[in-house]
Amino acid sequence: MAAMKERWKNRLTQLEQAHLKRTLRVTGVGPKLYTSNGEKLIFCSNDYLGLANSAEIANEIIDELSNGVGAGASRLVSGNFPWHERLEESFSQFVGRPASVLFPSGYQANVGAISALTSEDDIIFSDRLCHASIIDGCRLSKATVEIFDHNNMDHLNRLLAQHNACKGGKLIVTEGIFSMDGDMPPLEDICVLAETHNAAIYLDEAHSLGILGPEGRGLAASLGVQNKIDILVGTFGKAIGVSGACVACSFDAAGLLKSTARSLMYTTAPAPALSRAICKSLILISAANALRDSLYQNIELFKSLAATAGIRLIPSDSPIQPVLIGDAKKTMHISEELWKRGIFIQGIRPPTVASGTERLRITISAMHTPTQIQRLVSELVCCGGST
Repeated sequence: MAAMKERWKNRLTQLEQAHLKRTLRVTGVGPKLYTSNGEKLIFCSNDYLGLANSAEIANEIIDELSNGVGAGASRLVSGNFPWHERLEESFSQFVGRPASVLFPSGYQANVGAISALTSEDDIIFSDRLCHASIIDGCRLSKATVEIFDHNNMDHLNRLLAQHNACKGGKLIVTEGIFSMDGDMPPLEDICVLAETHNAAIYLDEAHSLGILGPEGRGLAASLGVQNKIDILVGTFGKAIGVSGACVACSFDAAGLLKSTARSLMYTTAPAPALSRAICKSLILISAANALRDSLYQNIELFKSLAATAGIRLIPSDSPIQPVLIGDAKKTMHISEELWKRGIFIQGIRPPTVASGTERLRITISAMHTPTQIQRLVSELVCCGGST
């Protein structure tokens, strides 16, 4: 016991010395946070449309709480409630897939789905910048895993061709919007390669659902290729404003998930009230064109002001606007200085991003005002975030 305690202490000390120790801040929903040290503007939330603060969605939860709070068990025991199944039906219709399976979180959805839907003879082709949940799902899978360079279709094509004689199936894994860089994949090209090499496509629309495509139905819908996506993951903790995730797929794939996905089978089901709230949010999202317009106007305003101020952004047209710093210590120093000046932006360091690409991950919301965005840029310059 004493030896392990000393090892924990030493490991934590090493993280501190490398400026990689994490701490938690108490925050809240909405563009503003009120603390004992004054008002803070939040520019690192994934609540892109401001629905986490929606009274209409909150009222759905309040109404449902009269029927109970928790689910009491996993969905495969006694925790499968009517609202869980209604949400699965609603999400399937929303993204145009035959079926879907609800998970308590996006992380559990990816870990469970990738490991359950692949086996020993299969090969997974995953983008190098895919989310940690996808990486862990690939690691838990018994399939062979090939990593292709980020959005590099030539590299993906070569890897697919090298495995044309594989005994099992091929699964290409990518994201609608990449969570740390904010860019998007060449999804139409991926569809062509998938057809050429007889591969299936797994698309995580965590950050694109709600803000891209007609009625916010995601990247695949925006490009008209939704029928070519075999597995589509939608996370409900970003633009949808609640929590949880659904894996939309074929009836056979859904049956496999319910029978073999360990992160579904061995965890307590989400609170039914949350599923009811998400059903309401999907309705609101479908009619949220004005919010999406405001979001993209704010993104363009920030990019324009940042360019004028000499702020070094990683190219992105999404709400995720990373400021590349390139050093962990400097990144966290700027983040702390911004906090003192009333701006909350979290610094991103390894292992979340590669060493040398440390950054301030700014996220823009439809709820931000032009004045708040102007202040953000001004404070970034004052704190050393410009070149």
